[in-house]
Amino acid sequence: MRVGAFVLAAQFPGQGQGEALHRAVRTADLAEESGLDSVWLAEHHFVPYGVCPSAVTLAALMLGRTRRIRVGTAVSVLASAHPVAVGEQTALLHLTSGGRFTLGVGRGGPWVDLEVFGAGLEAYESGFPESLDLLLRWLREPRVSASGERFAFREVPVVPRTDELLGGEAQDGPEVIVACTSPASVRLAAERALPMLLGMHCADEEKADMVALWRKSALAAGRSPDEVAAAGHVSAGVTQIADRTSDAVEALVKAMPGWLRQGLDAHVTVDGRHRKMRDPVAYTELLCSLHPVGTPQLAADRLAATAERTGITRFALLFEGSGDLAATEENVRRLGAEVLPRLG
Repeated sequence: MRVGAFVLAAQFPGQGQGEALHRAVRTADLAEESGLDSVWLAEHHFVPYGVCPSAVTLAALMLGRTRRIRVGTAVSVLASAHPVAVGEQTALLHLTSGGRFTLGVGRGGPWVDLEVFGAGLEAYESGFPESLDLLLRWLREPRVSASGERFAFREVPVVPRTDELLGGEAQDGPEVIVACTSPASVRLAAERALPMLLGMHCADEEKADMVALWRKSALAAGRSPDEVAAAGHVSAGVTQIADRTSDAVEALVKAMPGWLRQGLDAHVTVDGRHRKMRDPVAYTELLCSLHPVGTPQLAADRLAATAERTGITRFALLFEGSGDLAATEENVRRLGAEVLPRLG
């Protein structure tokens, strides 16, 4: 089982943006010190829900600060960036980190980001497959051209190539995962044999159904049983460790609803469409019931149960739900010292 930290750089009410970013960096630092497997960095624009606008940039910083841990994006939004630019950045981080970088990509949402970056609503509604395929070609081929609806350019060489030698050793290509929230996105990832990142709002039963659909779709697309078996899907969640489960739940219920209300309300749609927002308190309580929130033994049991029910053995857990730096640091340390040993 591979447990990592999911870092949102969440700005809680009354906090500054620099404070949120400092807590994010400390979480990643402590993840390596505490024996976690990975750090997953989120990307958002113009909202306090998360104040990191470039997950790839923050990943570069964290790769430079660490030596062992994997660092990934969760996710880089392709609608807001040119896939070739993302591919170049991915190759650079992959090669210079010795293969420790994972690129997570997603479709994004119908937010005002599309207007600011000039992508337009079409990039969200129909452009993701074209962007993803161009990105994958850039990471796998020596020369690339494009003649699609959104991207068209003459053949150019790929520099740097992800299969170049680094330190005398050949590099495998960088891992790419896809955030999946619907059957269509599950099938899209499966047809390309790309692992899924599944959201923290999903219960185990829903995640198991998505894994089953991914497997069926991958085999139907001609993917080999070995490719299907090797898929390392990632389950996102929340964690809070305390001596009593009630204390862990209380810490999150006190802090998370204010952050969720402030952060989610700040999202603005590009076309004025209606958004149905979750009730922040009910959503926090749901997350506490689904994920490793409680005593070290309960946390270990819930992670093991999710792995058994879904077949997923990679986790990206949000540690910063209390909104407090010292509490976040203790949370990371306790999971590393008291939960990971229980998982074997």
